[in-house]
Amino acid sequence: MALDMLREIQAFVSVAHKRSFVAAARALGRSPSAVTRAVQTLEDNAASKLLNRNANAVTLTEAGERLLPHAERLLDVQRDVADALAALSGSAQGWIRFAVPQLLGEHVLPQVLAEFSRCHPGVTLDIKYCDETLDPLQGKFDFVVRGAFPQSSELIGYPLWAYQRHLYASPAYLAVAGTPQQPEDLEGHALILHTAPRILKAWHFYRDGQITSLRPRPRLRLDSGDAVYHSTLAGAGIARLAAWVGEAQVRAGRLVRVCPHYRLTSSSGQDPQMHAVYPAGELPARVRDLLTALRRAGLAC
Repeated sequence: MALDMLREIQAFVSVAHKRSFVAAARALGRSPSAVTRAVQTLEDNAASKLLNRNANAVTLTEAGERLLPHAERLLDVQRDVADALAALSGSAQGWIRFAVPQLLGEHVLPQVLAEFSRCHPGVTLDIKYCDETLDPLQGKFDFVVRGAFPQSSELIGYPLWAYQRHLYASPAYLAVAGTPQQPEDLEGHALILHTAPRILKAWHFYRDGQITSLRPRPRLRLDSGDAVYHSTLAGAGIARLAAWVGEAQVRAGRLVRVCPHYRLTSSSGQDPQMHAVYPAGELPARVRDLLTALRRAGLAC
């Protein structure tokens, strides 16, 4: 089958799933006009209209409904063939370009990268460390790892691991300022706030099914999770940190949990989650292997 027809089928499947040419184009990293032309060419070859288009929605015609499951299976076969070809070479080949928050690069990723590189010597990794919310399409990343809560988008979400957040401070800071036990005890303390990817208006403290909200008045506002972490270790104040970062330092005696009977959640009491996002379409086997390794490492924290 010609490569052009595979691209046409991929465009048709994406539009069918997204119910939008614009959304499909965004997910595929193509222009809307290119996706439109691809679907029109497929319709010409099939001598059938596959999609109904109007100002409000895109829907499948009867012919489109009949074609869709076959088109999906064909794309599955294409993925399997690509994986099989990679396997024949003895190992995965190619590049993986992705972005992660800075703290992930200090606490989880180094060991994952070392092991992954040993197992996949033919794969080259290109990594951007950034706490901002990046778009994998605009940045041309295979995937982007984000923390906190998944945002509604046209991207595909890949859950890595759920985690809790708590307040932490150094023993040196607490020896001078005292150790808050309740959210209201934080008044007058030096609070450290992470301002990327966005400034949070409130901290929500969860205990025994009840939520207490507090608007923090920070002494330090930092746009780097790594800077927040190291400032806390240095005794600059109290910060909210992920448990997969903070608890190892508690065990080492370098940090102490503040308001220890509370965890910080969303306003509805949900715990955050590390997750990856990527455009629609099947991920290469090498990318899936890396995400699996990341998930395994995060769950072990």
